[in-house]
Amino acid sequence: MPATFTKSALLLSLMLGLGQAQAAAPSSATALATTLGIPHPAVIAHRGASFDAPESTAASYKLARDLGADYLEMDLQRSKDGVLFALHDNNLQRTTDVGSKFPERKDSPANAFTMAELKTLDAGSWFNAAYPDRARPAYVGLKILTLDEIIDIAESNPLHKPGLYIETKEPKQFPGIEHDLREKLQDRGWLSPAGSKLAKSELAVGQGKGKVVLQTFEKSSLELLQKEMPQVPKILLLWVGEGSIEPKSKVTFAESGDKDKATFYAKQEPKSKAEFQQWVEYAKAQGAIGTGPSAALTKGGDQSYSDLVQPWMNQYTHDQGMLVHVYTIDDAVDYQKVMDAGVDGIFTNRASELLKFYKRPAAASVAQLLKNNGY
Repeated sequence: MPATFTKSALLLSLMLGLGQAQAAAPSSATALATTLGIPHPAVIAHRGASFDAPESTAASYKLARDLGADYLEMDLQRSKDGVLFALHDNNLQRTTDVGSKFPERKDSPANAFTMAELKTLDAGSWFNAAYPDRARPAYVGLKILTLDEIIDIAESNPLHKPGLYIETKEPKQFPGIEHDLREKLQDRGWLSPAGSKLAKSELAVGQGKGKVVLQTFEKSSLELLQKEMPQVPKILLLWVGEGSIEPKSKVTFAESGDKDKATFYAKQEPKSKAEFQQWVEYAKAQGAIGTGPSAALTKGGDQSYSDLVQPWMNQYTHDQGMLVHVYTIDDAVDYQKVMDAGVDGIFTNRASELLKFYKRPAAASVAQLLKNNGY
């Protein structure tokens, strides 16, 4: 046999083998998701349906639920008097009227307020001012929600019960929040074994064994979550920057000359392949079932970060027997891009659009569902 033919045959064999390995990853990831009771691909409503309604409010979470999102995603904080509630920012100024209600305390962190004080704030009007094309009079006066209230929302549509996807936000500010979360979920029955009938229903994520997914950027919090709730699926969130994956460039934002942080972070890359891999390996060693990496968006913007969902990265994560849930994607071009790269679920502010992309459109429009809920 001629040497050239042997080399060609060998090359072809290697290429076929590689193709089969790449093709095998999605099916193995699907199998893993099925075993865990996590929908595949998963629609994770980031702070609710937060493109169409004020983030982390009842309007946003009810809309996400009724659209058919698999998970209601939230950032967990704890009030001064120990109540767990959902809010993304450490500070209240962006999404509430704290400046007029508590002018002398407007710069204080959210956890410096009691729940009763937090409940006096208007967490909806800012949205009408920021997005006049999506403004609704009923958004005025919407309240910050407790974890209990979000659980009530998740449980209250008989046709679709979404799961909860909960982030411990800046957990070092809230010592013991992992334990408090376990106690609350236990009290509400969300850590009990899956109900046999409902767990088999595609419409009842919130009744299956993957009904709660826990997420964090913090290594220490991941370890505490694993200690408190070893049976609950956990995701280690990833990005390139301080406290996470070390960047290749040593240039700081201040030194970069970039006009905003989004532009700066989108250019960051892991220091090395090994640097990325060690974070995935760490997550697995601490009991995580997957990672939550950032993505670079086609149109850029303040949700665009380092591209941590390159095909080789997803392949490596799958090879470790782990899932990839990417944040935060809102456009069809990027849905397609990250799915082609091999992700297993997407955090999105536009649950309605992602569900359409997955050929799972809601039975009613966003406007109709908001109206149904009194908005």
